[in-house]
Amino acid sequence: QVQLVESGGGLVQAGDSLRLSCAASGYNTFSRYAMGWIRQAPGKEREFVASISPSGGRTSYADSLKGRFTISRDNAKNTVSLQMNSLKPEDTAVYYCAQGQYVTVPSEVTDFGSWGQGTQVTVSS
Repeated sequence: QVQLVESGGGLVQAGDSLRLSCAASGYNTFSRYAMGWIRQAPGKEREFVASISPSGGRTSYADSLKGRFTISRDNAKNTVSLQMNSLKPEDTAVYYCAQGQYVTVPSEVTDFGSWGQGTQVTVSS
């Protein structure tokens, strides 16, 4: 059974940085799957944040986040990370790690299948 467990969320001030991590388990071959991050702010729909191809060679970001967020993966450790810099109050959300399906580099929420439980990120002004 596939399991994705996020960590690294917390309460920070605007301008700070956070690094989220996702530990994946239950995969026969983790490196076969694209991975990504989705977020959901209070009262809003889930929003695509970033994704990375199975090999890690290609990435995709929401246009509004390019330059501030960086996604990476370590296939030897079955982990995916999201480095978030220059955080803004509007980045406040629950961040979910998710496994891509059908596409090499997901770019929409519907491109993802399995999800983690999420980690809360709160950015104060």
